[in-house]
Amino acid sequence: ESDTASEVSLQFNRHKKTPSIGSHSSDMASVSSVSGSVLSVYSGDFGSVDAQGTVEFALDYDEKNREFQVHVSQCKDLAVVDEKKGRSDPYVKTYLLPDKARMGKRKTSVKKRTVNPIYNEVLRYKIEKMVLLIQKLNLSVWHNDPLGRNSFLGEIEIDLASWDWSNRKLNWYPLKPRSLSAVNGVDHRGVMSLSIKYVPPGSLGEWPKNPPSGEVHIWVKDVKDLLQLRPAGVDSFVKCYVLPDTSKKSYQKTRVIKRDTNPVFNHTIVYDGFHTEDLKDACVELTVWDHEKLTNHFLGGIRLGLGTGLSYGISVDWMDSTQEEVAFWQEMMLAANEWIEGLLPLRSL
Repeated sequence: ESDTASEVSLQFNRHKKTPSIGSHSSDMASVSSVSGSVLSVYSGDFGSVDAQGTVEFALDYDEKNREFQVHVSQCKDLAVVDEKKGRSDPYVKTYLLPDKARMGKRKTSVKKRTVNPIYNEVLRYKIEKMVLLIQKLNLSVWHNDPLGRNSFLGEIEIDLASWDWSNRKLNWYPLKPRSLSAVNGVDHRGVMSLSIKYVPPGSLGEWPKNPPSGEVHIWVKDVKDLLQLRPAGVDSFVKCYVLPDTSKKSYQKTRVIKRDTNPVFNHTIVYDGFHTEDLKDACVELTVWDHEKLTNHFLGGIRLGLGTGLSYGISVDWMDSTQEEVAFWQEMMLAANEWIEGLLPLRSL
């Protein structure tokens, strides 16, 4: 599929609009190739198992090695997933929130055929103490299914800012059902304010045809309430592609706004080479990143398109716009030469 996709890949050209709207040049370092594909903490098939039982663990921070340690001891009285066989194959998984992608997940081994598994394992995160103190620990227990249809058995969430770090003892905690926000897929990453406009070919009426091909204008205004990954805030910038084209011609980015979880970008991008029929098959992807020296961290993004799952007849996973994003794109398609304003929530892509 990828070979076919490259054949139909649109070579959209991009340039910046005149400075009247506040376009800014950008001179930051090259962007890392960190994938924007961020899986939900709650991936898997939950089945209809009710959370029950307890988990025993201890938390510690190793100052010398700058390492956060989760000592997972055991669980008791977990729910039975396969009632016919009377079995559960449980394991424990941890994330640091709010940005579960940044530090990644850790998990224990799987214990077969038991509702009272004993682990005695240490899950480790290399992280500065100051950064750790603005995180939450999400610890969940899952039944491992060989086909990947894992079942959720319970969780506990701990605010590390208020944790008693002198307490290094193993303690028992009741496992709780999934939080409502997790069930509803709510994963608040901030909100982007932007405007978009489509200028059809020849619609400006000057000679020769102006513009000779259609243009999509994207005005990235600001983002509110970004994830705060460090005590000092985040150093954020926005990347833009018009998919399916992922070449350098399609790539654009804003400048970096430092130490601000509510950055104002006021950056306008214009893509030409856009014919009206392309609007059904193309997708504008805007992603927000935290800029660091070694690597950049994905904070959230939006995809503007019709969300059909298809691009030029090919099935693609990025044509997955939400209802809000689809409505925004459709409004632009119906109102040529008009700026359409939007306020869209950032999400995992």
